[in-house]
Amino acid sequence: MGANDGNSAEQRNDNVSAAAEKKAVVQREDDEVLHRDPGYFQYYAQLQHQQNMLQDYIRTSSYRSAIVGNKDTLFRDRLVMDVGSGSGILAFFAAQAEAKHVYAVEASGMAKKMQVILDAARPAEGLEARNGYLSGRITVINEKIEEPRLLTEIPKVDVIISEPIGVLLVHERMLESYVYARDKFLAEGGAMMPSSGVIHLAPLSDAALWNETITKARFWQQKGFYGVDLNPYFATAFDEYFRAPVVGCFSPTSLLGYSAEHLVDFHTVSMDDLKEFVIPIQWEIKYTGVMHGVAGWFDLTFNARESAQHPDTVAYPTLMSTSPYSPPTHWQQVRLLFQQPLAVNAGQVVRGTISMKVNDERSYDILAELIALDKAESAQTNDQELARLIVEQKSRTRSGMWYLQEQVYNYSYTGETAEDAKPELSNLYMPVEGLLAESAPTMDEGLQPSVISSIQSLGDSSLVNYLVSKPVTASTHVSTAPQSRASGRNNNNNGSAPDASSATAMQVE
Repeated sequence: MGANDGNSAEQRNDNVSAAAEKKAVVQREDDEVLHRDPGYFQYYAQLQHQQNMLQDYIRTSSYRSAIVGNKDTLFRDRLVMDVGSGSGILAFFAAQAEAKHVYAVEASGMAKKMQVILDAARPAEGLEARNGYLSGRITVINEKIEEPRLLTEIPKVDVIISEPIGVLLVHERMLESYVYARDKFLAEGGAMMPSSGVIHLAPLSDAALWNETITKARFWQQKGFYGVDLNPYFATAFDEYFRAPVVGCFSPTSLLGYSAEHLVDFHTVSMDDLKEFVIPIQWEIKYTGVMHGVAGWFDLTFNARESAQHPDTVAYPTLMSTSPYSPPTHWQQVRLLFQQPLAVNAGQVVRGTISMKVNDERSYDILAELIALDKAESAQTNDQELARLIVEQKSRTRSGMWYLQEQVYNYSYTGETAEDAKPELSNLYMPVEGLLAESAPTMDEGLQPSVISSIQSLGDSSLVNYLVSKPVTASTHVSTAPQSRASGRNNNNNGSAPDASSATAMQVE
């Protein structure tokens, strides 16, 4: 064998080794994805976690109102798909609404448990059928909706129902499966229920939570912990604690202003729209105080699009909110803390952007870049100038990065804030003119919420256009629609499921 032949053989071996290494890397990446999803689905295969969602009566009764309330308008004699069916409760509601047939797609082991309910619905010799109305109406499919073979096994459907929602609407990235189902299985003119969602982001003042968080981080500043100086860990610990979103309810008196909104229309949103988006921020600060971070929550709208409705019927829109003004849900709210708080004055405007981008952990990275401006200065500052100020004016600029999947929980707020609690109790201070106006014949309502009293037709436009001010009374059906002013209180939060009429404090009159 010549020298060139030896070199060629060596080169071939190197190429084979490189190809094998590349294949191994790809295999490892694939394994990571495969092993991440089973953990996710194993969680939802457990009845205890399904129970947690079912016992959220705001969630469950809102979905039932949206489905059963639109029996004549949308569901009767229609083909329906339930994406991520879980316990099957939405599919069961669709059967109650007399759907022709429901395809319940569930990737976890809950699919087999759901089948037990359906088997019990069939008449059997010597046994009484349970939930007989389910018999023959539901087909359980134990697959991910993205499984290619389903394209030939499931027909086009008239309505897609799903509860694909996580913290701040998008956590867990199930919305992508909901949109995939729309693109592949929804008949032309069909309906998505829910039809849209709105992310809310608002300026937050919460000294207690910030102090609790920095106290946890300061643990790592100990110089003599059993003879060990822990300070080398402090910088990393400080970053970890403050990049973790804090999930839990909080008092609406913690808000320094109205929320910015980001509408996600489930009939039209694209996959790319979901994977990365920017929410412009322009908060008018209502109180003088300290801004410790950003508060977040979401609303859902269930509105049957006109093209999907049976002739000569009227849609029954339902609205559900996780706002701090509303009864708590299992989603609660989320707080994103700055590493350094920002002092703000009433009348200032906080501007900038909050960007959200998907990551590989079934969640999102969140980046905020914000600056406090005087009102007149803000009016004269365009977006290009704003970007320059954010870079240059460090003393009044705050930025933050949070990883939504690293959320921690805080249950210190129990909802006991008095209805007439004054802002100064939260170290927030009204402008003098506003304070004096409280005793004037005509009162400025400030941050008091408005109520939706009537909606003739939601169409595809923002619900904001349909908000009207109206005093809250015991008989008012309240729904905190897509803005922070819309609100209501429901004291029936003892964990028991109210009847449909009382549960629909979330539905529009």
